[in-house]
Amino acid sequence: MPAQASRTYWTANYDSLHNTLPQLKTDSARIRAMVHLLDLLEITEATGREKLLPLVDELLTLNARTQLIDETPYRLLRRGVGLWQKGGHDQQALEVLKQAVAEFDRLEHPVPRLLIDLAPLYNRLHQSQERFAYFRDKLAYYRLHNSLENTAACYLVISGYYRHMGAYNQAISYALRAADLFKQFDPKYYVNELMVAGSLYADWGNPQKALQYLGQAMALEDQYGVEGLQRFYTVQSLSKVYLQEGEYDNALRYANLNLEEVGRKQVPSNKAACLAYGLVQKSAVLIAMGQAREVLPMLQQAQHLADSLQLRISGRPGEFLLDATWAKYYEAMGQAGPAEQHWRLAYNKATAGRLKILRYRVLRDIIGFYVEHQQPAKVREYTHMYLALTDSMHQEQSAFLVAQYEGERVEQAQNARIAALQQARALQELNLRQRNRLLIIALFTVVVVVSGLGVFLYRQLQINKRTLAQLQQTQNQLVAAEKWAFVGEVSAGIAHELQNPLNFMKRFAEVSTHMIDGMPQPAPAQNGQQLQQEILAGLKKNLQEISQHGLRASSIIKDMLEHSRSGTGQREATDLNALAAEYLRLAYEGVQTQDPDFRATLTTDFDASLGEVHAVPQDLGRVLLNLLTNAFFAVRKRQHASLNGYQPEVRISTRRTPTGVEVRVRDNGTGMPEAVRQRVFEPFFTTKAVGEGTGLGLSLSHDIVTKGHGGGLSVASKEGQFTEFVIMLPA
Repeated sequence: MPAQASRTYWTANYDSLHNTLPQLKTDSARIRAMVHLLDLLEITEATGREKLLPLVDELLTLNARTQLIDETPYRLLRRGVGLWQKGGHDQQALEVLKQAVAEFDRLEHPVPRLLIDLAPLYNRLHQSQERFAYFRDKLAYYRLHNSLENTAACYLVISGYYRHMGAYNQAISYALRAADLFKQFDPKYYVNELMVAGSLYADWGNPQKALQYLGQAMALEDQYGVEGLQRFYTVQSLSKVYLQEGEYDNALRYANLNLEEVGRKQVPSNKAACLAYGLVQKSAVLIAMGQAREVLPMLQQAQHLADSLQLRISGRPGEFLLDATWAKYYEAMGQAGPAEQHWRLAYNKATAGRLKILRYRVLRDIIGFYVEHQQPAKVREYTHMYLALTDSMHQEQSAFLVAQYEGERVEQAQNARIAALQQARALQELNLRQRNRLLIIALFTVVVVVSGLGVFLYRQLQINKRTLAQLQQTQNQLVAAEKWAFVGEVSAGIAHELQNPLNFMKRFAEVSTHMIDGMPQPAPAQNGQQLQQEILAGLKKNLQEISQHGLRASSIIKDMLEHSRSGTGQREATDLNALAAEYLRLAYEGVQTQDPDFRATLTTDFDASLGEVHAVPQDLGRVLLNLLTNAFFAVRKRQHASLNGYQPEVRISTRRTPTGVEVRVRDNGTGMPEAVRQRVFEPFFTTKAVGEGTGLGLSLSHDIVTKGHGGGLSVASKEGQFTEFVIMLPA
């Protein structure tokens, strides 16, 4: 197999390829097929290891006759997998398999799936730091030697390490790096990393991004026919996100879909474990919906499966929160004793598994449990543990470098332009040197051809002047591009460094509020006790103010990050009419989520002859969503202030003009004064109340349209009557 295998090599079906072995007539063909099969095998599960051992034995037997391949790495692979399968020899198996990887590296034979399968061995040995060091060094080696497949595998494993440490910024960064590389040779793993990015965004507290990536992953799974564990992960993650967001109907729909998938398509070796995970997830959703009485049989079945399979609190399908779900069930049934027992059991298992992020979440739930049951001593005890763990996590995360990959995509695009400019400069310098040599030669013959050469020299001088001017312009563009790349990187870094302390500030405020709520309330008869109550009430109000303004600051930082990474996508042919219709629907559904009674007239006027437009659909969609959300905000505001007879209307239209394409977003809302209209595109300018807007949405939209697409964004408005934004895109 070549060092850089073709795309079809990694997408081959293992079973189909294995079935062709008896039909192959020559030893060389059989050896090539066996090498291919070994490259495709995943050995995390015991069934994969059982397939590998006889396959390697047959390969070595054939090669003993033909000597077609260097069998050293395969002998090491056979020995390492044998030790793993035997059990009780994880450390020795890991060392032997690392030697096998080194031998494959020597032969320049990529083994991405073997690299990925080393991670579970490290996990079983609780060697997270050693795992990180190994894959960090391997990543540097593979990048230096241009090994695309192995580089992607290292990105995937390093993303998992950062997730374990709670460094979601870096975890998402490496997952998206892996996705971009896997996209070039292995669609299955590409889709998997999109799913991972979505679940990471969910854990990080960004459900919109989570649903974006999970939805994209699910659509691609349908396209590629992905089933089994990978499909299970995606559907399970969608159910979890909707549960976190309180969208219980969607959460239940995906939980039921997952159980159907397990029963219909799951491979037998994974079916029982996935069934246990699915039952726990559905139970959690039903408890949240107030239907706890229905979940007891499901939890009992999940408990039986967990005991028989010895399922850990965290496994390949994610976190297995059986004990926490039992605790919530008993809480819902009013049985505090068993609930407390299961909360402690969940915490002890998370601690034993060295899962700091899970410990952190369980501690928050335990504190809430003791607050609810008015046990201030327990609240203080677990709050001290919570704060100590939070401080430890903060110190660990502070050691990580900022590495926001979505922001780095801007830098990558700029680097590509810089490389092109550098190449242009080199060519121009070469042309300039060649012309100068011609001039020197011409000077020696000036006596012979004075008249004709005079004209020639004059023309050459003009050409050289133009070349020099182009070279200077290229250098200026190069410097400017480098400056903007640096500014974007620094902006993203500052915003992320601010995000962490803000998160901790908000969490401390929430915990302190819970502690105040959990304190016993003294009788208000005595003046001293009454003063104490007033002080506590004032302290609680101050903490709530801190939390509210922390949310405001977090929102501003999110928008700053959007600024730093605007224009990250690639332009492509885009159906602007479909894009506008989709984001009109999304914006309307968003406002109805906040105000279920709100109704407005939606008017569309799309130019049927518009055709496709060359644009970045994600960025342009962000602009449309922002403008439409503002429009709905304006008509809602006017509706609340108006008497009967006012009908809110939001209109969006498209049309082709002689110079390009035009999109108009118009509402009959409150309008805006001229002084406000002149400032709407300024960063941080907003007329909304505190907590309702950051003042960066329109500024970001303006940058996307003007800088990202070379177009224009303008606004017309009349106070009390209408506002209309016009997007103009070049042809």
